[in-house]
Amino acid sequence: MPRVRSIFLSDIHLGTRACQAERLVEFLREHAAEHIFLIGDIVDFWAMSRSICWKPSHNTVVQKLLRRARRGERVVLIPGNHDEALRDYCGVVFGDIEVASELVHETADGKRFLLIHGDQFDQVTRHHRWVAMLGDRAYDLLVRLNCWFSWGRRKLGISGYWSLAGYAKRKVKTALNFIFDFEASAVHQARERGLDGVICGHIHWATIREIDGLQYVNCGDWVDSCTAIVEHFDGRLELIHWGTRQVSAPPTGASLEAVSGTAEV
Repeated sequence: MPRVRSIFLSDIHLGTRACQAERLVEFLREHAAEHIFLIGDIVDFWAMSRSICWKPSHNTVVQKLLRRARRGERVVLIPGNHDEALRDYCGVVFGDIEVASELVHETADGKRFLLIHGDQFDQVTRHHRWVAMLGDRAYDLLVRLNCWFSWGRRKLGISGYWSLAGYAKRKVKTALNFIFDFEASAVHQARERGLDGVICGHIHWATIREIDGLQYVNCGDWVDSCTAIVEHFDGRLELIHWGTRQVSAPPTGASLEAVSGTAEV
């Protein structure tokens, strides 16, 4: 099993039909770590208020994280907007898992990163909650449709993974503008605190890139892209796209530092 210093995960959305918990279990089985940071939207209470889809694989994810915490790995949960109810418990430890509103993590090479979910930088989520809820339902529909597209591609013998949600993000100009505004706000927050960068989630767009001399890192999600960030023992950060060797093209100016994976999703 490859061992890394840290694993950063966000937007797992346990409790929803779209959650790819099976892929996450595979990833966790293949990666041991000293630290695991769960950066928001781990359990989707928003979706569960409408309907609950809790599969055995969702239990397996929770049990695996609890087991690794008991065995000495540091596991920290930073709640997001979909599991914001857990923000009332920041500073509490549940089953050896710490709950924190945010965190500053120092990598092995001495760089300091702000760990935060990122909904704080999203003006829609902060000030127009009903719009955010509507967008959440629309995204869920795209992800469900993508399951049928993937099934059809496999039947036609078309290899590789194609994301309908990712395609929509690339083609809709307002969505790309939102992503760039989000990134700029996140980096500004890190700069204001005298840090070297920020590691976040929220927008389901995995990347490692430099913005104005600081590192912007987004973990992506385990609904559509199945991505994670790992820190190696030399402090290097790597983006892992689990389950496919093909990555959807990022927006103009973005770059994926490293990619690896297993078989087709």
